[in-house]
Amino acid sequence: MRLLRALCAAALAVLAVTGCATTTAGRGTAPVLPGTERGRDDLIDAGQRMLVDRCLARQGLALREPPADGQQSSADRRLQGALFGRGRPELSVTLATGYTVTAHTDGCLATAQRELYGDQRRWFRAQVVVNNLRAEAQQRMGHDPDYRAATTRWARCATPAHGPRPSRPDPAVAARCAHKSGLARLRARLEPAELARVRADRRGQLTTYRHLRTRALHRAAALSAERTVRGTRQKGSTSS
Repeated sequence: MRLLRALCAAALAVLAVTGCATTTAGRGTAPVLPGTERGRDDLIDAGQRMLVDRCLARQGLALREPPADGQQSSADRRLQGALFGRGRPELSVTLATGYTVTAHTDGCLATAQRELYGDQRRWFRAQVVVNNLRAEAQQRMGHDPDYRAATTRWARCATPAHGPRPSRPDPAVAARCAHKSGLARLRARLEPAELARVRADRRGQLTTYRHLRTRALHRAAALSAERTVRGTRQKGSTSS
């Protein structure tokens, strides 16, 4: 239910990206792409939302805010299945950190990803790996004896005098202990080098990620341009 709430909230928050993908006068001219990374992210998000909406509409469904009381009705379960897929996940990636991430190949989210990226399986694997590069680098840092010693000092510092250490210490306490234990200094020294090594080891997935994301960007721009043209035609028809 939390996953459904998160995606619904995110999807409902995505607004039309006005001006991010426009066309020049000639028919068939390539859309002008956003110049910033944030703009490109927004354009892809908007394209995915558009495709998800179309897919749900074909089933007589639409994204909506989940109920505030958290109770999931049969309609909510139907929406969740239509959005994320049903049954056992068909896709699975186990990361170097030991975590396993899964996803479905059915559902409107998967349908939208196939339309945008061309190959959902390749995109899923590349995205999961790339999004966890920093976590993998941090895991490798744990092999450094000085880093392990600093982590032990941090844990001792963050543990109250009476009682167990909370799973999430107060941010101010965590920051103070990171400085006092030397953990912050070691992380600043070790992480860039480890991250560079991880990126080199995963360069194949990074290349796939960039290639498929570029494809999605152009597809999302085309969808945005199509929507703009369709809206203009509808306005012209109404005014006449």
